[in-house]
Amino acid sequence: MRDAVIFDMDGLLLDTERISLAAFKQTCDAFDLPFDPALYNTLVGCNMVHIEGLLNQNVEAFPGTPFMDMWQQIYHDEAVLKPVPLKEGVVDFLTFLEAENIPRAVATSTGYKKAVRKLSNAGILDFFHHLSTGDQVANSKPHPEIYLQAAAKLNIRPENCLALEDSDNGVRAAHGANMLVFQIPDLVDPSPSVRMLDHRIIPSMKVAHALFKA
Repeated sequence: MRDAVIFDMDGLLLDTERISLAAFKQTCDAFDLPFDPALYNTLVGCNMVHIEGLLNQNVEAFPGTPFMDMWQQIYHDEAVLKPVPLKEGVVDFLTFLEAENIPRAVATSTGYKKAVRKLSNAGILDFFHHLSTGDQVANSKPHPEIYLQAAAKLNIRPENCLALEDSDNGVRAAHGANMLVFQIPDLVDPSPSVRMLDHRIIPSMKVAHALFKA
């Protein structure tokens, strides 16, 4: 189907988005801020610099660094220091790609050190030839930079890559890089505007595996 496969990490490979959401709600409670689900959905898939900018723009008297530090610390304790479950079908698909010598990379908004720790904890780090992380690019998803970087690291043209994503911001990034995109939604359903993009919305990694083999 394509010459390389590039994976998002959180919510796609690792079942971490529930932890992030719970940590965000806990931090909102600590700072006596209302939880806005619609606003939170716009944050999914972005790096922390971009997220803080969005919160500053949309939350009156946003407390800034103290809020971000508490949210990240709660999340770090539960999703970085501890192993989190893999999404169903991940190991089978990665094992197939490895056996077929298909190049593989991760394109995640998470910083490099945390991404390595999380993938190592999950036992899948060695499946990937390269990681492109949020602290290695100037522009966060939904900008396509991180996917273009991942393709360059694999030495594969972007249009010859399959990208797998759960979030709308990630889909926009991969689509902007001119990749074939499979979206496997996690906590947030695709928005109407994203549904209009030329990509596949599928229910699971097992379906992605089957489509790739077909």
